[in-house]
Amino acid sequence: MKVKAVIVWCLAIILLIVGGIFLKVNYQELKEIQTDINKIENRMADAEKEKRWENADSAAVDNNEAENMKENNVQGSGSQEQIPVKEKKIALDPGHQSENVDMSEMEPMGPGSSEMKAKASTGTVGNTTGKREYELNLEIALKLREELQTRGYEVIMTREDNDIAISNKERAELAAQECADIFVRIHANSSEDSEVQGAMTMVPSEENPYVGALSAESSRLGRCIIDSYCEATGMLNKGVQYYDNMTGINWSQIPVTIIEMGFMSNEEDDTNMADADYQISMVQGIADGIDEYFGNVSE
Repeated sequence: MKVKAVIVWCLAIILLIVGGIFLKVNYQELKEIQTDINKIENRMADAEKEKRWENADSAAVDNNEAENMKENNVQGSGSQEQIPVKEKKIALDPGHQSENVDMSEMEPMGPGSSEMKAKASTGTVGNTTGKREYELNLEIALKLREELQTRGYEVIMTREDNDIAISNKERAELAAQECADIFVRIHANSSEDSEVQGAMTMVPSEENPYVGALSAESSRLGRCIIDSYCEATGMLNKGVQYYDNMTGINWSQIPVTIIEMGFMSNEEDDTNMADADYQISMVQGIADGIDEYFGNVSE
């Protein structure tokens, strides 16, 4: 009996020892597993925290960018209001000059041309009024300068009196040197047939060997001016015509046109062009055409 008891107690002790060892091992394993879980959870928490900071930083950057863009837009719109539209510069050329100035010397009709023409001439004279063309041209050009300046244009004149010695080539060169945007030459016409009347503009053709590249813009300029001029004055509109033998056109470096304001050989045209009230319409018409060319027509 005692032996059995001893055996039972031994077995119990052994079981307790084994169980303790087993429990100790499992407990250690469980503890390690829990530690690993805690590490994973900590890493996940750190990752989530970093993500939140990244989102916050991104939002801050976006907000800053939005504010900067907003400020730039405000500043940009303010700048646009403060920066004036580029002032256009018009070169006006009152054709011809006084017979007191000898301009009979010759100059090339165009760059590199072997064909020569007189540097300038006195132009025609009114059959009815007796007015000299060079006087009429300057008269209209000076009034046109004043009108254009009131409309915000800068204007340069190739001549401001009738006795200056400046050739047709030099007039075109002056317009380019002064960085003018367009070159408008003021003339009046004449014909052996006194019945011929009306106004027209002259421009270079596409085949012009010197300034063919200026033909399209010169044509547009000529069309704007002649249409507005004839609408304002009631003058017969003879349209845009192409001439490639005009020295002042062939030496131009910017869009160029000659407006032949009317025929001084025709009684009606000649009388009208010498009339002060009619000249107001002439000037308004040319200025309106320049406005149209630059897109400055008010709706």
